[in-house]
Amino acid sequence: MSERPGRGLTPGDPLGGSSPERPSGGLWSGTPGYTTPAPPGAGGPQPSLPAGLGDRPVLSGWWRRVGAQLIDGTIIFVGALIILGILGALGLSVDSNGGAVALIVAALIAVFAITVVAFLYAPILMSRTNGQTLGRMALGIRVIRADGRRMTFWFAMLREVVVKALLVGVISSATFGLASVLDALWPLWDEENRALHDLVVNTRVIRT
Repeated sequence: MSERPGRGLTPGDPLGGSSPERPSGGLWSGTPGYTTPAPPGAGGPQPSLPAGLGDRPVLSGWWRRVGAQLIDGTIIFVGALIILGILGALGLSVDSNGGAVALIVAALIAVFAITVVAFLYAPILMSRTNGQTLGRMALGIRVIRADGRRMTFWFAMLREVVVKALLVGVISSATFGLASVLDALWPLWDEENRALHDLVVNTRVIRT
């Protein structure tokens, strides 16, 4: 499957401006019926693009998103192993001869280490780089908020942890993995290359 080329966003595309202030009545108050940015060609006032992104940012293609996710997943895995090694060096690991209890405790420590690294990795980096992780840096992409506001730690936590990991994860467990598959593949046919979690929090992934 070849990557669908990223598209340039015209002034009519729904990206927000650099100002954190919302006009009275909402960002798209001139377009009745929209509570989020209007789709291309729908009319209404079009705000300027976030500072530093240029006049025509290009949406990221699907393969770049997948590549960045694989890189970030590898980094998280290695980070979890490092934390486990530190715990072992500090004597917080359990004796392998301790039987079932020792195995349960070791598993809980492993889950805790991986969870901490996975949950904090993306929000911390995205808040410091305004939308990038190490994987996204390597692939030259960035997550932006459609209303033009800066990517804060708590918004990144909402996108990456609450929606992308927990919400999609819970629904996926109830649908035998279907929700996760749909979330991953949705950018292939969405007109703005959005995943399902992008639709929930109103974000876009663009080329840098």
